[in-house]
Amino acid sequence: MHTTVRFVLAGRIEEIIACDPTRTVLEFLREDKGLTGTKEGCAEGDCGACTVVLGELHDGAIRYRAVNACILFLPTLDGKQLLTVEDLPQPRDRQHTELHPVQQAIVDQHASQCGFCTPGFVMSLFAMYHNHPEDSIGRTDIDLGLAGNLCRCTGYAPIVRAAEQALKAGRTDHISEQEDRIIALLRSIKPVDTLRISSGTRQFLAPRTTRELARLLQEHPRATLVAGATDVGLWVTKQGQQPDTVIYLGEVAELTRIQNDDEQLHIGAAVCYTDATAAVTAHYPGFLPLIERIGALQVRNAGTIGGNIANGSPIGDMPPGLIAAGARLALTSMQGRRLIELEDYFISYGRQDLRDGEYVEQILLPVPPPEQLFTTYKVSKRFEQDISAVCGAFCLRLENNTIRDARICYGGMAEIPQRARACESAMNDKAWCQETIDQAMLALLEDFEPISDVRASAQYRMRVAQNLLQRFFLEHGEFTFPVRIGASPNAPGRANGGIKGSSNA
Repeated sequence: MHTTVRFVLAGRIEEIIACDPTRTVLEFLREDKGLTGTKEGCAEGDCGACTVVLGELHDGAIRYRAVNACILFLPTLDGKQLLTVEDLPQPRDRQHTELHPVQQAIVDQHASQCGFCTPGFVMSLFAMYHNHPEDSIGRTDIDLGLAGNLCRCTGYAPIVRAAEQALKAGRTDHISEQEDRIIALLRSIKPVDTLRISSGTRQFLAPRTTRELARLLQEHPRATLVAGATDVGLWVTKQGQQPDTVIYLGEVAELTRIQNDDEQLHIGAAVCYTDATAAVTAHYPGFLPLIERIGALQVRNAGTIGGNIANGSPIGDMPPGLIAAGARLALTSMQGRRLIELEDYFISYGRQDLRDGEYVEQILLPVPPPEQLFTTYKVSKRFEQDISAVCGAFCLRLENNTIRDARICYGGMAEIPQRARACESAMNDKAWCQETIDQAMLALLEDFEPISDVRASAQYRMRVAQNLLQRFFLEHGEFTFPVRIGASPNAPGRANGGIKGSSNA
């Protein structure tokens, strides 16, 4: 084991020999280093004021990604580069610096008023600045990249204009010029064994193999497992929880891979949404509009599909679609590995089929047959960055206009993500027509007795669940209708007009 967290900050190696396992990067920057450009707004990964950029070695270069410092635990920086807004001004001579191009664009376009959110916007733009610098970035990509940054002052238009000014092709800066030196630093601090860092009786452990993970979990059966910490981070910042032992999955190589054996995708439990999106949507385009609305880019750069499943929430975004697609889970411990259907993992509210010492290792997603229809929908009060009121997923095959193998699953309708069995029975081996859909919509009344809460009433949830089934038929029936504003009738992605132009019902 090694017992020091080492990462690159301000172009130099920073070493931490003791720290609270759940101390956030935001607290470290502001309280320990006096780097107050990074702001605390919501402390839950929602507003983007705390946005920083992580640099990691990837295919011989540095990959830069924006993340939320307010829910990022400090020990997870081990072996990485941390960039803040203070790093962006470019040295001109010994006594003077000049603004980074993204900062200058903010000034030129009058894209800052009170200024509180501005550093977060700058860092999100900086991450985009370094992604594919040879290409200009279009409006839809700008909207996606900035959806996790909120501003109460500007109305966003001048910020978008600043992005368009800064994100033209051929982008270079002093960070690019220093990349070879930073790569050498990152290689010198690359972890090769388990990290253990502690403060009093509390500790943070970061194994590097599944075997070591299983051993540590056997030794610490009550440990809190984290990958992106986009959920556990809120336990700490909002609920004041202080887990004694945190085991971090992000350094376990086997859990950060995606493999395709032509029959199924093997998605490691620590694969973040950003890394999983291309592989998943290549087979299931209907997942794209859902994944693009799971948090914002900062959240998707950290949060994982495995974590979304493991926390067992009845309103997790991914389980309904994965269940409808027939996904399975690989659960592993020192006693071995077992496979279960994903729908069987959820037993009741707060209770999952996870034995002592077990962890979620992989999600096994079958490669669909070409004739399969698959779509997911999310309904929430806000279009972006909101928790689902209802999430619906629909999967079936058509043979000569006859429905086969219908699998329908909803989140938010029961205490767990749940198949709509009566609805499926009303559809299977029936004609793909409006009459069948009408009967299936009525059958949903047998499947669910939803509750009323702050997100939606029971009556609303049932109506939405029925309407989503109707929408699925309208999108894929004989006579298709444009149910997504600005998009073609069968387009699986977001509307052409960007994040503000899509329908939410």
